[in-house]
Amino acid sequence: MTESTKSGPTTLSASPATTFPATDSPTVDAPATTFPQDRACPYHPPTGYAPLREARPLARVTLFDGRPAWLVSGHAVARELLADPRLSTDREHADFPSPNERFARIRKRGTALLGVDDPRHNTQRRMLIPSFSVKRIAALRPRVQETVDRLLDAMEAQGPPAELVNAFALPVPSMVICALLGVPYADHDHFEESSRRLLRGPTVEDTQAARDELDDYFYALIDRKRREPGDGLLDELIHRQLAEGKVDRKELVGLATILLVAGHETTANMISLGTFTLLQHPERLAELRADLGAGRPLAPAVVEELLRYLSIADGLLRLVKEDIEIAGSTLRAGDGVVFSTSLINRDDAAYASPDELDWHRGASHHLAFGFGVHQCLGQNLARMELEIALGSLFGRLPGLRLAAPAEEIPFKPGDTIQGMLELPVSW
Repeated sequence: MTESTKSGPTTLSASPATTFPATDSPTVDAPATTFPQDRACPYHPPTGYAPLREARPLARVTLFDGRPAWLVSGHAVARELLADPRLSTDREHADFPSPNERFARIRKRGTALLGVDDPRHNTQRRMLIPSFSVKRIAALRPRVQETVDRLLDAMEAQGPPAELVNAFALPVPSMVICALLGVPYADHDHFEESSRRLLRGPTVEDTQAARDELDDYFYALIDRKRREPGDGLLDELIHRQLAEGKVDRKELVGLATILLVAGHETTANMISLGTFTLLQHPERLAELRADLGAGRPLAPAVVEELLRYLSIADGLLRLVKEDIEIAGSTLRAGDGVVFSTSLINRDDAAYASPDELDWHRGASHHLAFGFGVHQCLGQNLARMELEIALGSLFGRLPGLRLAAPAEEIPFKPGDTIQGMLELPVSW
């Protein structure tokens, strides 16, 4: 399904959006279920995944190219497997599974950090950990708050209506990751467009070209920073790790690309989809607005529940290196494994009434950031940005509401990071 088909009254199944189906069951057998599928509602798993929920914790699915793979939908089994060194993230391996043709065509070019195994992964991660520590991220809080306030000032000065993705949700994490890395925000139009095409086409050739453009951008930026050092993480890597021969230019470009792309795309989608979701749950939103009106900050529990509930990065991929016996099944060497976080985080064995939005449940053990050695390095930064962005947005604009019918607002297809393509709002 193309992005254009995600808009219009046939996209969402009911109005208001609080009645969108979460678990409607199609008449197909689990082995015939394809992965990935488009969501019918932007904050619920695809209705076509119902057989996979019923088959927990493991099921067989078919990928875009007809290849069978294991799909993990059980919370406990997912944690066990994601911590198992017999599963590989080496995307250059010939047997590594692909969710779509775009991924299949560029995966052999390698992906730093996310697409490599230990010991290489451990070496790369250790270079970056100090910059993403709780202390370093906490020191960024005033800068993030200033960024959010400046963007909200501009929205208020312009007046309603506004398109929230481009006016707020995307600029917040883009500005923050640029500041952290030392990437000029003046270049944001270029790298945001390249990131968009890298993650969702519209064609395979366009995705490949976007990867080339990002590589070229960072090669040029690295050369410039070697002559004119700055004070960002990229500068530290250039003048320590690169200068000491611990990484080469290609590997450094790979690290910079994944940090930049993941650092703004994921959080931008969480802000936009989180806002849409809260607006579609009026009772929960009223509770949140009462807290903000009383001067209380956005509770971390709200962010954790949104991370669980939305599961925007749905479909972590692994390759079995050695046979694994688990949950009554044998995963054979060479098998592909897909972790559906949207189903794992809706496992009723881990969460009571998992299809309900409820931040009183305590959802901190969700797997929205993955688990094990590859758990998201930037999770502390993402949490802090979401707390500030959503808390400030609903605190400053207590009358925030959708400026178009919910069922007409377009959202992203299922083979990329989930989120809103646009979000018209008023206040």
